[in-house]
Amino acid sequence: MKTIDNKTLAWLKVAVFILACMPLARLVFAAFTDDLGANPIEKITRITGYWTLVLLMVSLSITPLRKLSGWSWLVRLRRMLGLFAFFYACLHFSTYLVLDQFFDWASIGKDILKRPYITVGFPAFLLMIPLAVTSTDGMIRRLGGKRWRNLHRSVYACAIGGVVHYWWLVKKDLSNPKAFALILAVLLGLRVYNWLVSLRKQPLMAQPLKL
Repeated sequence: MKTIDNKTLAWLKVAVFILACMPLARLVFAAFTDDLGANPIEKITRITGYWTLVLLMVSLSITPLRKLSGWSWLVRLRRMLGLFAFFYACLHFSTYLVLDQFFDWASIGKDILKRPYITVGFPAFLLMIPLAVTSTDGMIRRLGGKRWRNLHRSVYACAIGGVVHYWWLVKKDLSNPKAFALILAVLLGLRVYNWLVSLRKQPLMAQPLKL
């Protein structure tokens, strides 16, 4: 299935949308059933941060999967996945801002300076904002393809910052942060490999053919 029709693609988008909403639905259900545990704020923060990274990794895997499989339609799902990653990042930050700190800006400023995982996580979140704002077709046309692509390469910095944020936040069991770090290393490694291959091909393509 290298290509798919618009109807199938629409159903795939609906399926992705439902799956991406499931973590939030489970959180809401747990809140209504008083099943968030002894520290509900910590649980909400942890779950929203976890799914931010999951969706970010899935969105970053689209390009390598497309190249390996030839399924060009995968690109049509990348925007939705990226926006859902930003959505959960907003929930993650809002939980900290509203429920944990109660808009205490002085305390937040001290946290950013004193706690390394917040020092890394906060700018990673801020970097996601322009990516979400410029995700529309209209913004792509306004910026131009080249400038838009250059801007959206900052998603790599967001992903690295997010993984480091998670790694430094976790105190005991590092299995999840290590898994995210490994996945990100593979995804970035594939991009570096493809970039090096393209650099090797460019001089050969530029040389005139010798008969």
